[in-house]
Formats: sequence, structure tokens, C-alpha cells
Amino acid sequence: MDPEQQRLAEGFLYTDQYQLTMAQLYFRMGLHERRAQFDHFFRRYPNYGSHQAGYCVNAGLEWLLQWMRSAHITDQDIEFLANQRGPGGVRTFGDDFLRWLKRVGGFDAISLRAIPEGRVVHPDVPLTVVEGPLAIAQILETPLLNLLNYQTLIATKAARIREVARKSTVLEFGLRRGPERGANAGGRAALIGGADFTSNVALSHLLSLPPKGTHAHSMVQVFMALGEGELAAFRAYAEVYPDNCLLLVDTVDTLGSGVPNAITVFEELRRAGHRPVGIRLDSGDLAYLSIQAARMLDAAGFPDTVIVLSNELDELNIWQITSQIAEEAPRYGVDPDRLIRRLVYGVGTRLITSAGQSALDGVYKLVAVEADGEMRPAIKISETIAKTINPGNKRAWRLYDRRGLATADVLTLADEDPTDQRELLLRHPADHTKYRTLRRSEISEIEPLLVEVLREGRLVADLPPLEELRRRRQADVERLDPGVRRLVTPHIYHVSLSSRLWDLKQALIAEAKARNGVEATS
Repeated sequence: MDPEQQRLAEGFLYTDQYQLTMAQLYFRMGLHERRAQFDHFFRRYPNYGSHQAGYCVNAGLEWLLQWMRSAHITDQDIEFLANQRGPGGVRTFGDDFLRWLKRVGGFDAISLRAIPEGRVVHPDVPLTVVEGPLAIAQILETPLLNLLNYQTLIATKAARIREVARKSTVLEFGLRRGPERGANAGGRAALIGGADFTSNVALSHLLSLPPKGTHAHSMVQVFMALGEGELAAFRAYAEVYPDNCLLLVDTVDTLGSGVPNAITVFEELRRAGHRPVGIRLDSGDLAYLSIQAARMLDAAGFPDTVIVLSNELDELNIWQITSQIAEEAPRYGVDPDRLIRRLVYGVGTRLITSAGQSALDGVYKLVAVEADGEMRPAIKISETIAKTINPGNKRAWRLYDRRGLATADVLTLADEDPTDQRELLLRHPADHTKYRTLRRSEISEIEPLLVEVLREGRLVADLPPLEELRRRRQADVERLDPGVRRLVTPHIYHVSLSSRLWDLKQALIAEAKARNGVEATS
């Protein structure tokens, strides 16, 4: 794909066909300029099969904003659309619609409110609120979901890995296994979610981080094929990188040759005045091998060298590795806590692909449209009650209990302010039998979550650096109840509706059913 083709593929037409056909329908019906509001939210936490998330981490907003400000329709785009034909040979898009689309040019009329990147987020709470002309807001659906859902999915996985890794360093190694150039987005999201560094050189440069890596088995294989062996390969690496020597030791025999040869090279480096970094284990029983490698390195006088673990790691098997070390290390005279602090985790495939849950259930739903000079709430009713949307222009709030921990996210109508209420009645979004009452004295803090980001195409919020996004994530995770943070069967975090929003939702459902009933019998 040449640069011009890439621009076409990733520009204004980076959307689904049905968004454009709906936009033309709105144009023909005279609805295209009506103000509309869409909510982007996800319905369920990622479920990885044997374990599941109890929270998500929001990510991708900055890249969405960058795309929106750069995506402008071109003459080539218009020509491509003009040449589209349906099955009968009739043009799909008319000249009148295409002239309007070219005049609009892009997304300059769109306004956004959003929960900032790095924040912990929960199902049914709008992560992004889009307001603008109906047709253009409709076209935005696909790229918005594409750019936000994946990064949120990966940031969530990384946050879970960060939790179980505790204070150990986490390296993101997923570029080779990621979804083509989407691995750049995944790498960024992993860094927001908790990875300390990435092997992705270009991304590291963009984010002002040093890229991290060791060497591959192929380097050792080259020297072996040339008749020089593993030790010669290690010596060559140490010669070129004497102050950054980290050796992959499992090409031949991890404990029989790899670690002993690494120690030989480390001793040579030490005599020359250099400090070796450590070793990497990429196969076998990583817990057992870590214990034995630590014994050997300690005995040789290298207690401060790190042990990097890689090979299909994720939050669950890191948890299993550390649990096994805690139980088994004392048998060999190894301090388990000290060894665990010494470990570095290289996470690749299972992070960048979110193994077990390959997509976030993020959706983009119309919640209000202009009628008679005002925004009228819109409802979508589903056979699955939980999928019936929460209508209208809303605000999202986070309630903290007396411990200072988050206890619920609450959706209210736009003109409601729960900070003024002495008592809050919180309704389950779908089940009328479930509700609870919180007195204001039981709540230590009420925090608004949505902030204005884009006002008719103009950026009105700061886009903070990576470190700030990480601080947000860490602060939010620390304010979750420990049960919500569990790796397996986490406690359910409550997302609720105010009484007024609940009543509006029920009234719209009843009205829609009544209207459809009349239409069905007419």
C-alpha cells in the first residue's frame, strides 16, 4: 500500500459503509443537520474464561482526537464514493449528498465529553459523549469504536498484570504478535495500563521512553552453527554491550550450560569493571528455573542481577509463578520475597491480543436528537433487558464511601447534582427490584467523571503525558475495593441510575411500546 492508498484507508473514509448510507438517508430526509447525541460505553467487563476483570481502564482518547482533527474528506474520497454502484448499477451516493459532504469536510462541528484516559471505568457509564450534526456524528461511530475499544481492552489487561506483578518491572513485548499496526495502539495502551517499558522502538521514541529488549535465540544459534558455541555468543554480546548485558540462557540447556556460561561472562565483565544486568528465561518451568538460577547467581556473587521471565505470560500465570516461588523457594534456601522482587516480566502475545477476550463490548448508541428546538431523549429497547440503553443527556458521578474507596458510579440527568442531596436513591439500570439508599453522611466524596474535551472541533482540554495517565490509573485502582480488584470472580461494582433517570427510562419504554402497538394494529 503506497502512501496515498494508506491516507485513503486511514482518513475520512475509515468508517463502515452503513454509516455513509445512513448519513445520506438523513440528508435526503432533511435530518442531517439536526443536533444528536451518542453515548459510547461498554456493556460487560472482559471475561478471559478462567478469570475475569472487575474494572476497566479507559484509553485511546488522545489518538481519537488526533485522528478527528486530521481526517478531512478529499477529492479522491469523493471520487471513490461517486463511483460506487449498487447491484442494479445505480449509483449509491448522489451528487447532492457528496457536495454537502465535501462542504462539511470533516468533524469540526463535533463536540465531545469524555472520562479522561487512565481513569478506571465500568459498564453502562458513558466513556465518551458525542454531540453534533446527526449525519456526521453517525459517520464517527466506527472510527471512534475502533480507536477507543481496543486501547481500553489492552490497558485493562495491562492493569491486571500490573496488579499481580506488584513492584516488579513489566516489559511489553507484543509488537511481533499484535494486530498489524494496531500493535502501536496496543503498546501505548499497555503503558497506560501498567507496563513500565516496551520493546517497540518507534513508540518508545514517541513517548520519550527507552526501548527495552535482550537478544533472540537466533544469536546463539548463529555462533553454534559456526562452531563457536553458546559461551562465544554470550561473550560477543558482552563485548558489544558491556554495561547492558542481559543474556537469554535457554537455547541449549538452561541450568546445564546457559546459566553457568552467563556467570562465566558476568565474572569477566566484573573483572573489567562492568556490572552485568541479568538473564532471561523463555521456556520451561519458569518458577523452578528462577529459583535455581537465583541460587547459582547468588553463589557466584551476583545477587543483584535481574531474572527476566517471558513466554506467554499474563496475569494468571504470573500469579501462579509467584505462588509457586513462595511455596518452593525456601526448600532451596532462596528467599522468596527477595526473588520475586528480582523478577522482570516480559509480556507479549497474551497482552497485545488480550488473550481470552479479543474485543471489548463497546457500543455507540443514540440517546438524544433535536426536535422542536430542544434535545429529545431517545430509547432503544432490547429483548435482553440489560441492553436497553439509558436515554437522554446525562452526567456520570463516582461515589466514595467513608473509607475513601469507590462504591458506585451513578448516572443522572444533566440538570441533577447529587452533591446537593441529603439522601440518594440508586436504582439498578435494568432490574426494578434492586435499589439502595445512601445517606450523604455515608459518602466521603462525589466526583463528576465526564469532562469537556472538544467543543465544535476545538480542543478545550489538556492532553497529559504518559506519566500523568499512569498516575490516574494507579490512583483509581488503589481506590477500588479489594474485592473488585480480584483476578478471579471479582466483586461486582455498582453502576446505578438516579430516580429521575430511571423514571424517564421507564416512561420512554412504555411510550415506545404503546406507539408500536398502535402501528402494529393499524
